[in-house]
Amino acid sequence: MSDKEVKILAIESSCDETAAAVVVNGREVRSNIISTQIPLHTLYGGVVPEIASRKHTERINQVIQEALREAGETLDDVDAIAVTYGPGLVGALLVGVAEAKAIAFAKNIPLVGVHHIEGHISANYIENPDLEPPFLCLVVSGGHTHLVRVKDYGEYEILGHTVDDAAGEAFDKVARSIGLGYPGGPKIEKKALEGDADAILFPKAKVADHPYDFSFSGLKSAVLNYINGATMKGETINEADIAASFQKAVVDALVDHAMLAIDEFGCDKFAIAGGVASNGAFREAMRAACEKRGVKFYHPSPILCTDNAAMIGAAGYYDFIQGKRDGWDLNAVPNLKLGER
Repeated sequence: MSDKEVKILAIESSCDETAAAVVVNGREVRSNIISTQIPLHTLYGGVVPEIASRKHTERINQVIQEALREAGETLDDVDAIAVTYGPGLVGALLVGVAEAKAIAFAKNIPLVGVHHIEGHISANYIENPDLEPPFLCLVVSGGHTHLVRVKDYGEYEILGHTVDDAAGEAFDKVARSIGLGYPGGPKIEKKALEGDADAILFPKAKVADHPYDFSFSGLKSAVLNYINGATMKGETINEADIAASFQKAVVDALVDHAMLAIDEFGCDKFAIAGGVASNGAFREAMRAACEKRGVKFYHPSPILCTDNAAMIGAAGYYDFIQGKRDGWDLNAVPNLKLGER
């Protein structure tokens, strides 16, 4: 790596956050601007793709300008543009990709397409200067649940993933079922503080012959069946107990899989990432389990767990110094697999 400062202007628009950031050498965040659409999508109980795309179009120029202004930089100071090109909502991704290509073309600077999950993993580099590959990382969000072996910068092996609902998606669906609304993760976490996590025994699914894969659809159905059964019997439903017991079942499954991988691969560093990584119960359970095994535990701050552009700038930097470049044919790939280009 050169001693020269490499400034990356990063853009993220894969779902319902319009974000831009200026990141130096992959670890120093000069700015990280996020324009959230959560209040708008709350009206519909979840993200509406067409509305998300329209709002990205309305906000993306202003967000980029604000990121540059806060960083004290101009487009002439930027060494490369990094942009999320998948996975995500195709219309939302296209807004960011088109913007990045336009800037890169106009200013004649390199364009680097970044995988969204790689961005989440790389969020850990920003606040942990001692973290270097190899390590294991559990990426848990509304759209993804991946257990990843990070062999090197940009080199990943997916050990397991969800075969149905992502963990964050299950949080959203259960929150709706008990009347908490959207977004489900923070609301379940808050409600769970009032409940007894051992009040209801919900199942933890295991995927036959694939010990690192996750399944949360059955857990979600178990919660719905519990609610329907209680309603049919005229029993009072304790929302706090349901939230706490559900959250415990999710956290236990995540931690169990993580510890299995740590034991098998003998890894001494473990990280978490993604929106669900901001959940306090999950963080503490992972911290305790890692501590028990003498494994160093890493996690980003909550603002870097949710979708943001700083994490894309971090990932984009390591891609950039490894010589990765994209052309004007870069396109949105909504189902992009980690490791594909």
